[in-house]
Amino acid sequence: MTPQRPRKRVGALLAHAHNREHLHKTGLWPTGLRPHGGAVSRAVLLESSMKLRCLAVFLSCLGALLWIGPAQAQAPSANGGAALVQVRPFGDVAVRPQREAPAAVVARNQARVAAEVPGTVLRWTVDAGASVRRGELLAEIDPTDFRLERDRAQAALQATQARVGLAQTQLQRTRELVAQNFLSQEALNQRETELKLLQAELAANQAQLATAQRALARTRITAPFAGTVSQRLAQAGEYVAPGTALYVLTETGAAEVSAQLLPDDVSGLRAAQAPRFETAGRAVPLKLLRVAGAVTASSRTVEVRLAPQEAVLPGTEGRLVWAEDRAHVPPSLIVLRERRLGVFTVADGRARFVPLPGAQEGRAAVATLAADTPVVISGQAALRDGEPVSIDR
Repeated sequence: MTPQRPRKRVGALLAHAHNREHLHKTGLWPTGLRPHGGAVSRAVLLESSMKLRCLAVFLSCLGALLWIGPAQAQAPSANGGAALVQVRPFGDVAVRPQREAPAAVVARNQARVAAEVPGTVLRWTVDAGASVRRGELLAEIDPTDFRLERDRAQAALQATQARVGLAQTQLQRTRELVAQNFLSQEALNQRETELKLLQAELAANQAQLATAQRALARTRITAPFAGTVSQRLAQAGEYVAPGTALYVLTETGAAEVSAQLLPDDVSGLRAAQAPRFETAGRAVPLKLLRVAGAVTASSRTVEVRLAPQEAVLPGTEGRLVWAEDRAHVPPSLIVLRERRLGVFTVADGRARFVPLPGAQEGRAAVATLAADTPVVISGQAALRDGEPVSIDR
């Protein structure tokens, strides 16, 4: 009976509003007009009628709200207050995503072959794009001055050798004379000292000759390893100083694939069975060689190197592709709770939030859940940890 009271109030107010004296007291009658006596213009009557209608509508709405409110408060929840969700075993929803990252084939060695002695480039023998063997002549610096220096060192060495021979003979003769008491011990000591000085000078001359021979050999610029000439910088007739680059040489036959990965992806690559390098419609099998032991500060990535199992040219660009061997939660099931990404499971009729360390929005995340763990696949958007749930069969 209580909900009918607002309607009775509305009717009573409407009936009482027809009394003009009441209109004047409530302010619905225009200001300055009395309810008795005098003619009332049609415009004033219309204004009063509109105010009455607005009041009637407002009171009707208020009554409806008072009628509906208690009824809704008394209506019981269809599922007893539990959130309605759908679940599936983790083994059925888990995915093993395919990962990929930009990669490039790099040579294990790429050297700038430079001049080691000063001089004028006499000639060059190979041009850019040519393949060379280890030790093959690339260019030659004018050796004239270095040959002269070698000859000078060799002559000085021969002169010292002759003097050493004479000193040895004199020392032997002095020893014989000292034994016969024809010379004093002091004369013997003097001959021994002279020989030692000449032997030291001989050693210095030998070092000078070796230095001159080495400098002469360095006038011939040779390939330090087998490879391909990427650039020829040498120009015939040009004067070069030590350290001037003459060629850029790229080693062949020992190429590696280099890629930058997020730290969380490294463990997945280690466990992958068949990583590959894809380029221009070609898939080259790879074998993991090594992983850098530090994270690059600028990009927050880790460099990995892999060995191609088929021939591929250095400088080729493509993508490193591998399939994850670990079970992942699909990105559509991952939700954010208290600044952590995770997935909801159901245990004992309640929702349980399981954080996923290292998870990123929009990407599948590794989970260590058992295959039969019920994972919420629908209704997880508004769930709270520990909230009662009702499973939609």
